[in-house]
Amino acid sequence: MKKNVYVRAREVVRELAPLVQRIREQDAKLADQLRRAAQSMVLNIAEGRGNDAGNARLRFATACGSAKEVRAALHVASDWGYIEAQRAAQLDRRLDRVCAITWCLSRNR
Repeated sequence: MKKNVYVRAREVVRELAPLVQRIREQDAKLADQLRRAAQSMVLNIAEGRGNDAGNARLRFATACGSAKEVRAALHVASDWGYIEAQRAAQLDRRLDRVCAITWCLSRNR
């Protein structure tokens, strides 16, 4: 399951890359925050996979929070008209899965 969530998170990041560029054209600060949150999501999942139980729980909880921050940034970008609402909704569903898995991992260690 842990590898699965890492792969899922990386897939989301790859899909975000062109959207971050589009958002950057309108709002560089939002694009930067979105990029940092997406990086945090993946990096905390990776770190959680290699830590003891206590630290792993914290890393997975942080990854879930970062996934939620990515979702919120996409909502804002969509609300401002920087990206298509349908594209944001697609990624929202994928991020929901990443968040659900990381949340479970943060509770089950």
